[in-house]
Amino acid sequence: MRVLIVCFLLLIGTTFGGCAFGPQALKADQVDYGRALGEAKKREILYTVVGLRYADTPGFLDVTQIIAAYTFDASTIAQVNSSPDPGGPRAGASGTVTFSNHPTFTFTPTAGENYAKTYIHPLSAAQILPLAQSGVPIDLLLRIAVQSLGGYANASMLGGPAGNGSPEFFELIRLLRRLQLDGAIGIHFEPADSQQIVVSLKKSADASPATTADYKTFRDLLHLAPDTDEFKVVSATSRPDPHSISVLPRSLLAILTDLSAEIDIPAEDIESGATQPAVQMVGGETRPVLVIHSGKPPRDAYASIRYRSHQFWIANTDFDTKYALTVVQSLEAVAQVSDNSHAPLVTVPAR
Repeated sequence: MRVLIVCFLLLIGTTFGGCAFGPQALKADQVDYGRALGEAKKREILYTVVGLRYADTPGFLDVTQIIAAYTFDASTIAQVNSSPDPGGPRAGASGTVTFSNHPTFTFTPTAGENYAKTYIHPLSAAQILPLAQSGVPIDLLLRIAVQSLGGYANASMLGGPAGNGSPEFFELIRLLRRLQLDGAIGIHFEPADSQQIVVSLKKSADASPATTADYKTFRDLLHLAPDTDEFKVVSATSRPDPHSISVLPRSLLAILTDLSAEIDIPAEDIESGATQPAVQMVGGETRPVLVIHSGKPPRDAYASIRYRSHQFWIANTDFDTKYALTVVQSLEAVAQVSDNSHAPLVTVPAR
């Protein structure tokens, strides 16, 4: 019996007293909280896009601190009665273990100057184009994040005389995607200026006829000079000179507003006047950037939210929409970092 008591005490001490509880918690919490923040951001963007469709004013809360507060207590009681007794020595042992987890989250609303810089002011080419160099499809990136390229207008979901965009814009972004896949175009910063983006054409002696034709079309559409293969990117609505490429970026709020005009909306909300009918894509693109459905979501929905009396969701089988949502998240993160916003602080106590 004494052996059993000793073994019980050693088990309690080894499992709950001497284990490295802090490092074990960090292994799980670092991944779990990171994934939770990513899931929350997906739902926030989805909710914002749907709300903008109904003319709701968007609001943004940043998670600035996470404190994972753990409480763990263990106690043991052992009793031995060795008095002379026909029944022999008697012994007993008991123990209690309690565990609680009370995480604390600190949210900071994005407002004032930070709101204006992050969501209302247009993004810059220095924030957008490096994502293409990192592997993001340049046609998707430009369709989401810029309003015009080389003087050619992207489609605008707000309508207007140029609401459908220029056919040349869609031709350009498809051409740039082909050049990107061929490794025939580069995007880098000017060595002397960390904010100046340069687009370079990477000519190759063994370039295919198709790539050679794309080079020529690229130059012709943008009226570029034939005496150089490097062109500075400038923020403008028109072509400034034959050695530059003009790009007019959108703001994050404009990006989200345009995305909201494409989503599927219940017919009764359109009939009641709660929102307007979806904008039908015309010209070079017919598929919305984000395909957002309304109605009961499937169990494996990639993201879903409830807005008033309806549910809106993104299908887990729709890779294009999922990837586009990831690009929007990246653009938002880049804008926030450039405005000196602080990443969430996660505090995990160690025992």
